[in-house]
Amino acid sequence: MDSRIVIFDMDGTLQDSSVTIANAINHVRGRLSLEPMPISEIISGINDPSINPAEYFYETEHFEPIHEEWFSEYYSANHERELRLYPGIEELLKRLRDKGVRLAVATNAYRRSTIESLKHLGIYGYFDLIVCYDDVERGKPAPDMLLAILHSAGVSASQALFVGDGVKDRMASEAAGVEFVKAGWGYDGYEDALGSVDELADYIDEWMKRR
Repeated sequence: MDSRIVIFDMDGTLQDSSVTIANAINHVRGRLSLEPMPISEIISGINDPSINPAEYFYETEHFEPIHEEWFSEYYSANHERELRLYPGIEELLKRLRDKGVRLAVATNAYRRSTIESLKHLGIYGYFDLIVCYDDVERGKPAPDMLLAILHSAGVSASQALFVGDGVKDRMASEAAGVEFVKAGWGYDGYEDALGSVDELADYIDEWMKRR
């Protein structure tokens, strides 16, 4: 197995889950007797590192276990009809695995919904390591997920590449000392982001030559 590892964010990078996430958050808000939020405001909040997401989404200081339970309640019942894999992602994962490159996921989603998503989309088996929001003390933009993956994989930061679409992903990469590449097909566009999975495949090929 290759000593290098490519780490992927999930939502907005591997899968388009914008509808499911927005509906699940509004499901929780409904349980809390709060008015639904527009999808654009939800996606903006997910990617904004300057806000307290519990306060922004649920008007409370901290996320509570019941919030995860209600979120998962909606997600489990509806992800199969609302999620989709971005075109070319599975082909890229297969290509990397065929080359012996290890693959991982670092996501601010809860483990239950993450596993459900990856299995439903048929890509769960490609990943050697999966680290989720509830697996670490701090989610992204903190580096905890990436550091946990590096430790478990037994590799240095210089042997890892993180692919993500959001500001929190970039911040986590910088804090962990891991090279970051921006996916431009997700929720938080960049002017200098890669525009397609084919461009990402070429970038990873060049990165591997440098490692």
